[in-house]
Amino acid sequence: MTHHQKIETRSAQPIETRSEENDPLAAATQAVEELRSAAEQHRADFDTRMSTELRTRDERIAALETRLNRPGTQEQRTTNEPAPETRAFGVYLRRGAAALNGDEQRALTVANDTSAGYLAPETYGNEILKAVAEYSPIRQFAKVIQIAGPEIKYPKRLTGTNAQWVSEIEDRPESTPTYGQLTLAPHELATFVEASKQLVEDAAYDLEAKLRDAFAEDFGAKEGAAFVNGDGNGKPRGILTATGIQTIVTGHASTLGSAPADMLIDAMAKLPAIHAQNGAWLMNRTVLAGVRKLKDAQGAYLWQPSIQQGQPSTLLGRPVIEAVDMPGVAANAYPIVFGDFSGYRIVDRVGLSVLVDPFTRAKNGINVYHARKRVGGDVTHPDRFVKVRVAAS
Repeated sequence: MTHHQKIETRSAQPIETRSEENDPLAAATQAVEELRSAAEQHRADFDTRMSTELRTRDERIAALETRLNRPGTQEQRTTNEPAPETRAFGVYLRRGAAALNGDEQRALTVANDTSAGYLAPETYGNEILKAVAEYSPIRQFAKVIQIAGPEIKYPKRLTGTNAQWVSEIEDRPESTPTYGQLTLAPHELATFVEASKQLVEDAAYDLEAKLRDAFAEDFGAKEGAAFVNGDGNGKPRGILTATGIQTIVTGHASTLGSAPADMLIDAMAKLPAIHAQNGAWLMNRTVLAGVRKLKDAQGAYLWQPSIQQGQPSTLLGRPVIEAVDMPGVAANAYPIVFGDFSGYRIVDRVGLSVLVDPFTRAKNGINVYHARKRVGGDVTHPDRFVKVRVAAS
């Protein structure tokens, strides 16, 4: 008979469970998930906002470019608007000093001379000087400076040093170079232009340009003549009247001689190579016509026309300056000059003054415009030039 043992049974301990509301791990997981979702939403909103702003900016830039490129827009007129001093100067030319308001008077500079008036704006004065060069050919090749004082002084070496070969212990020779002083003073050049009041009041009439052209032509012609023949008394000293310049004669009393081509070569050879390489010929149109016909021993013309726009024609490889004030071929005349024109210096006194006179000829309905400038000139390095003189010997 089988005996079975009685198995003791015990009730199990109940399993402890936690609600999700009280579970810290679940709470942390949920918080992280919420943060991630918020970050992704913020990034998406930011990308959308930036895309919209960039698109709006690009559309505004495109619209502005379209407006700026459209002719006659306010933006274009503002960009091309003249400077305050230029605008004030235009009012002064058309309506006189009495019409200037306070801002316009402050924009202009009163001329420091007894004739009063106003200095032309710098841009206007520069335009006149640029146009003057077309009528004054030497100005294009000379050394030009602007000064603010009544004169300028340059030291001028008269004699140099005297170096000699010496032995090791031999006495060294003494050198006593001497110096002089060259003073360049600007001289006054004045003119006036008349214009009817009706013409001046017409807004379509470019008064500033007409006055600029008139002043440039007159000033250019007068100073061009002085740079050639001026005696230095109340005007610049010209190249032909300056002292110390070497001379070569033609060998004939009234012509350029029997071998003018050889004479021109000799004239060019008179200068040191450093100056001859920078040299230019100066003559009038009549003399130039004769020179253009000269040939060398092989029958080739000495004159070489320019093959490039803006470049001068050449004679013996050097440019030619055509100056109407140079003399023709005649007894004892100097019809040709060759040299490095950096040895001629022109000084411009800063400022072009203009005085509007609406009273003198008011009964005739005419305004008078007085202009004045100061300019000087002289040869500072006579050793850089050679003159051709028409003479037998």
